[in-house]
Amino acid sequence: MTALLSPAEVGQAAALLRDGALVAFPTETVYGLGADAGNARAVAGIFEAKGRPHFNPLICHYPDAAAAFADVHADDRARAVAARFWPGPLTLVLPRRPDCPVDLLAGAGLDTLAVRVPDHPLALALLRAVGRPVAAPSANRSGQVSPTTAQHVLAGLAGRIAAVLDDGPSAVGVESTVLDLTGAGPVLLRPGGVPVEALEALLGRIGRPLPLAAAAATASLRSPGMMLSHYAPGLPVRLGATAVAADEALLAFGPALPGAAVVWNLSAAGDATEAAARLFAGLRWLDAEGAAHGCRGIAAMPVPEAGLGAAINDRLARAAAPR
Repeated sequence: MTALLSPAEVGQAAALLRDGALVAFPTETVYGLGADAGNARAVAGIFEAKGRPHFNPLICHYPDAAAAFADVHADDRARAVAARFWPGPLTLVLPRRPDCPVDLLAGAGLDTLAVRVPDHPLALALLRAVGRPVAAPSANRSGQVSPTTAQHVLAGLAGRIAAVLDDGPSAVGVESTVLDLTGAGPVLLRPGGVPVEALEALLGRIGRPLPLAAAAATASLRSPGMMLSHYAPGLPVRLGATAVAADEALLAFGPALPGAAVVWNLSAAGDATEAAARLFAGLRWLDAEGAAHGCRGIAAMPVPEAGLGAAINDRLARAAAPR
């Protein structure tokens, strides 16, 4: 059985993690599936519970920048970015230190590690109580829609993990931005909760990653979240919809197109921040309601690329990828 823990039971959640169990916990982005990052069996348990490809690295979570930078080499760029955006929805990929205690499986055997400090009071309290790095991808079965509530976690992982620490819905609703600082120039590996424009204001021009198809074909990915078919509901997703059929479910943005069997509006006002927070819940709802109404697929209206729109479109492109 998977226990549902209240915020007052954060000490129990920390004890489970220290004992090698898997515990899902809230962050400002989505719910993460946590394990003691230095415990090889616990880290392997994440891959088993999620059915996650072993070459896709995990993000390690820390209570503060000092703890994170004890495990990786941080240059001036990393320290400047951390000072501006941590705690927050930003992950930095940096070279591992030789004495880094994080198990190699958590980093997919790479010489780098993805680290972040979440901006969520309960997550930070949990990390302080554990006293060790916590590896935590999103708390869902691999390739399925990421969870933004404890109920979403239980829908996919009940009976596969020890507990879920419940603190209500996630505020941001899409995963963290992933920034690679291992090379001469910064490279955006995954758009997310921190818009790339905000990072470029601090660092200057930021390079872009391989196209999705090329990244998916790479044997060792540099970042979490670079699988091609990912965040995928059961119904096929059609992008860029300017019209919708009566046998389609509609993922709307702004004024909804007429004629759909069922509709989930990410933001009637066209607000990308609201849309990001509602994205994964909307895909889950449309998948279930669309199937119940006999829909043949989900039609997604266009979302502008600016700000969090880039992260939303990245997730939708993965949801629509062939699988």
